[in-house]
Amino acid sequence: MALIYSMLMSVDGYVEDEHGRFGFARPDEEVNTFINERISAVGTYLYGRRIYESMVYWETADAIPDMPPFLREWTRHWLAAEKIVYSRTLSEVRSARTRIEREFDPEVVRRLKGKAGHDITVNGPGLAAHALGAGLVDELQMYVCPAIVGGGKRFFPDGVRLQLELMDERRFRNGVVFLRYAVGG
Repeated sequence: MALIYSMLMSVDGYVEDEHGRFGFARPDEEVNTFINERISAVGTYLYGRRIYESMVYWETADAIPDMPPFLREWTRHWLAAEKIVYSRTLSEVRSARTRIEREFDPEVVRRLKGKAGHDITVNGPGLAAHALGAGLVDELQMYVCPAIVGGGKRFFPDGVRLQLELMDERRFRNGVVFLRYAVGG
C-alpha cells in the first residue's frame, strides 16, 4: 500500500496563505466527487495538529441538514478512516478512530505502511516534510487551484529534491488541475 501526500494548493505552491487561510481552495462538486473516488482506497490519515483541528469538522458534519450528497460521501469516508494526529500539544482528540502520537517516528510509519491493507495519506506540509525527508512518501497528489496567493505555507519544504513520474492528470471545469506523481528513488 502507498503513503500518499495529497493536498489542495495554489498555482504558486501554497496550501494556505500568509494568514493561515485556504479559502482559495474550495473544490466544487465535480472536484469533490473526484476526491471521493481517490480517497475510497484510503484507510488511515496522518495529520499534524493544525490540519487535524480543521478536519475534525467532519466528525459531526453528517448532522447538517441538506448537506449535498458529495459532501455526505466525503464525511462517510472520513468517519470510517483511522486518524493519527502528530502533536506535542494536543491534549485530547475530538473524533472517533483517532489517536495522538507525540513524535513522528519514521520506523513506526514504515511498519504501519508494511501492515496496512489500504493506502495512507499524510496531510499537512509540516508532517509531510518529515515523511518526505525519511523517504516514506510513495506518491504525490496535488490539486492545483486557479489562484496565486503570494505567500504562506508551501506544499513542499525547502531542500526537497525528488525524481517524479507522472501517473495521472485531470483538468476540471472550475480550473483545478489534478496531478498524480510516483516518487522515484
